[in-house]
Amino acid sequence: MSEHTVRELESEAEWRVAFPVMKQLRTHLDEGAFVSLVGRLQVDGYRLFGLFEAGDGDRDGGGDSDGDGDLRAVAGVAIEHTLYDGRRVWVYDLVTDEAHRSRGLGEELYSFVERWAGDRGCETVTLSSNLERSDAHRFYEERLGMERARYVFKRDL
Repeated sequence: MSEHTVRELESEAEWRVAFPVMKQLRTHLDEGAFVSLVGRLQVDGYRLFGLFEAGDGDRDGGGDSDGDGDLRAVAGVAIEHTLYDGRRVWVYDLVTDEAHRSRGLGEELYSFVERWAGDRGCETVTLSSNLERSDAHRFYEERLGMERARYVFKRDL
């Protein structure tokens, strides 16, 4: 039986450990750009969390120096205030390593984010998802109990 630990990833070294998992969601980023962006985003309140799995010694290189085990999933979040949602946490990134999906790890990490947000007085958890990611939409609705609430529009400048 594996044990899981969720904790904030606060250093460049930890962000580099997270990059191979994040790259599966943010395919346009290279490691240097990712590390630089996380550093800049933290100024605006972005927090990066990782779910680690301690197994039976079966280490696949995704571990870290703190002995938490192997990184299996990451979530990037920030607390915001809006007129329509009040104080909320926005989930910018939520991804489980593709080799470890369908094991409940994403759901476990999301549950941590919900508790973390509630402990900080947030009223809702909100995220957006690419229109083509139907598997992710099903996960959000069926596994996480989220509802489709609005559309997000963008225009490149």
